[in-house]
Amino acid sequence: MSKKPDTDDPGHSKKNQISAVSKSKSIITSNNLTVRYGNDIAIENVNIEIPLKKVTAIIGPSGCGKSTFLRCINRMNDLIPNVSIEGNLFLGNNDIYAENVDPVLLRRIVGMVFQSPNPFPKSIYDNVAYGLKIQGKTDNMDEVVKSALKRAAIWDEVSDRLNEKATSLSGGQQQRLCIARTIAVDPEVILMDEPASSLDPIATSQIEDLIQELAKDYTVVIVTHNMQQAARISDKTAVFLTGGKLIEFDDTQNIFENPENSEVEDYITGKFG
Repeated sequence: MSKKPDTDDPGHSKKNQISAVSKSKSIITSNNLTVRYGNDIAIENVNIEIPLKKVTAIIGPSGCGKSTFLRCINRMNDLIPNVSIEGNLFLGNNDIYAENVDPVLLRRIVGMVFQSPNPFPKSIYDNVAYGLKIQGKTDNMDEVVKSALKRAAIWDEVSDRLNEKATSLSGGQQQRLCIARTIAVDPEVILMDEPASSLDPIATSQIEDLIQELAKDYTVVIVTHNMQQAARISDKTAVFLTGGKLIEFDDTQNIFENPENSEVEDYITGKFG
């Protein structure tokens, strides 16, 4: 699998080559996906079909490859030295590691929200508008920014503060602002890496409610150490265990109430991990 985009082809000509359109109900499919950092295996032979417009949670102990798999979906691992990737990973019908796929364009379709809120040192308005300006989408900017803030459930809190610095917001507000910034460019998939781990219980509850609301319009894939959170908000749950192997993937209710794998049951019940 090649990690290098075809740099001879202008970016605008490749945009139509990246699509989340699929012939099935799955939007993300991996076939024998293996990632190594140097000689160390991060994930090994992962096979999964992530459904369209659902919340899929990825759980497992620290160091089991959860975040590595998540970063594969928008090729963030490309930025890590000595990484090698084998197998296939599809977004819709397109292998996202094909040579003609530009990672920058891919990340417009597959947005990402990180563990710690990372607003830009700009105004609240300019944070949401940033991606739109980069893409040259300046039509109806005010309406698009307002819509994104509303969909991120933060408009009522910031509508009279749009010119204030984003860093003046609370941690939970900053994270919802980052979600607004992500959805403003209208992606089809939203990746979230521990999006509530640094937040208090009230802000965490707001983020969880927002995630479930977003799944009406987007496919959401979330990495979380919080098993109760996965049980509350996800439709599907994938369990990674030590060695970077996907041990079980099923409806969330089945994973937590009737797992097929004894190792998964031990992890869920707290016997290890």
